[in-house]
Amino acid sequence: MEASSIASPLCPWLVAARISPACEKDHPLNSSMFQSPKRLSQWSRRKKLIPKCSNGNGGFSASSLLSSFCTFEPCVKEYYSSKGLYASLAVFGENAFLLSGSKIASITTRRNNRLKACDAHSGKTAAVESSEEEAKKALTRQRKVVVTGLAVVSSIGHDPDVFYTNLLEGVSGISEIEAFDCSTFPSSQSNKLLNLRMRIHHWFRPFSQRIAGEIKSFSTEELVSPKVSKRADKFMLYLLTAGKKALTDGGITEEVMRELDKNRCGVLIGSALGGMSVSTDAIEALRISYKKINPFTVPFATTNMGSAILAIDLGWMGPNYSISTACATSNICILNAAYHIIRGDADMMLCGGSDAGIIPIAFGGFLACKVLSKRNDEPTKASRPWDINRDGFVLGEGAGVLLLEELEHAKRRGATIYAELLGGSFTCDASHCSDQPQPDGRGIALCMERALAQCGVARENVNYINAHAVSSPAGDLNEYRAITRCFGKNPELRVNSTKSMIGHLLGASGAVEAVATVKAIQTGLVHPNINLENPDKGVDMNILTGTKKERLDIKIALSNSFGFSGQNSSIVFAPYK
Repeated sequence: MEASSIASPLCPWLVAARISPACEKDHPLNSSMFQSPKRLSQWSRRKKLIPKCSNGNGGFSASSLLSSFCTFEPCVKEYYSSKGLYASLAVFGENAFLLSGSKIASITTRRNNRLKACDAHSGKTAAVESSEEEAKKALTRQRKVVVTGLAVVSSIGHDPDVFYTNLLEGVSGISEIEAFDCSTFPSSQSNKLLNLRMRIHHWFRPFSQRIAGEIKSFSTEELVSPKVSKRADKFMLYLLTAGKKALTDGGITEEVMRELDKNRCGVLIGSALGGMSVSTDAIEALRISYKKINPFTVPFATTNMGSAILAIDLGWMGPNYSISTACATSNICILNAAYHIIRGDADMMLCGGSDAGIIPIAFGGFLACKVLSKRNDEPTKASRPWDINRDGFVLGEGAGVLLLEELEHAKRRGATIYAELLGGSFTCDASHCSDQPQPDGRGIALCMERALAQCGVARENVNYINAHAVSSPAGDLNEYRAITRCFGKNPELRVNSTKSMIGHLLGASGAVEAVATVKAIQTGLVHPNINLENPDKGVDMNILTGTKKERLDIKIALSNSFGFSGQNSSIVFAPYK
């Protein structure tokens, strides 16, 4: 083989392509090139290079050659460095310089020239990429997210207007459970009596834990197919019903639906517990035989299946999944849905949460945690956030769904805009796996501060907070301390808890409370904190709403949701102007 064949400008590139693993992967050559004793002829090698470097007429051009050369920039630059070039020459052993046909100085010159060419090409590519990135960021900054539809399923109403009217009037949806026999669930205050009863042969009748924010009557209103209604868990039925009602509330008629780009419409509705009743039914069936298990058990027990079935019904092919983050689930789903709209993945998203935890296994589990209220004889007074006599939360169930939409998309179709979603944040306390947040509320305060920073909102402009406050002895005060730490003693600030009337809806609570927050913006009225008769020590009633509704011109509203293991989330709404 002639020495000049290796010394040509093409050949260092060819050697680099053979030696660099990255180049070898992208541009495979004959693997025996340096192993076979029969070397390829100059014309054979040139034929392999021509498709890469030739112009459209089959000939060579300097620009096409340089372009082809620089596409190998990562490996070529390594090759032309001292570690690359000389290491590759070492492969040929003592005859390396004989093969090159030139002195080390000429190799160094060619190396420097190639590096300069690659640097120039790299600079142009980086400039183009930077320009494209800036354009994308500018587009992202221009995309705003608004709320154009609302839906709720709760113990005090399945219509947003009815639901919020009952909240304003202080109507409680907490009552005795009718779905199953609660006599086997003793209240923790009756444990001594229960043990005594067992010792003296049932002389005493135990008190039972038997209250919840249970939905007494519910119909899918022909919004769910009979097959799905028969097989699905209630959380999924609540989700499907609320999702389709949110579309109706948002003015998405059949005609509008046909005109939508369904590739840019998504569903992101989560659940904390998912299809727990479907799972427990399967366990009972398994006691007999696996053949008795419902074949839909596995898919219908997962938390994502509600979003998936809703998307199937609607034909929406945009982002679709669910998030399960305990009681912060809904807020995080809402924030992620807004993110997809802002970055341009979707123009419209159904988002929120759904849970149906009033079943024996979930009820018993929370009872074992000793977090439930024991006021069984006064159901409507059991949930009492910030009251000194609170003793735990009341379990609830239901769903909340918001229709989020890109502002310009909403305007083009003439949608009614209820509010603007500015953004939010989420953090972790990193302190305890259940209902014991950091005592100083540091993680909660961090979450709210980050939410305001992310939205570009001054804290003095926030004058309404729908708090998480579940009626927990420790949690309520921690959140109150975090609020005062973050917002100070703002005389315009009003804080309330929707859970005082509907209980704790677990993964659905954030979405249902987001509906309440948007309705507060829309109506200019905030609902009361019922059962707040004796505020706990250190609680300022000038911040908390009283036992009656209040009129408030909301500037910026914040809604909090926190979950087991210290999952904190805050979302921020504002009136659309």
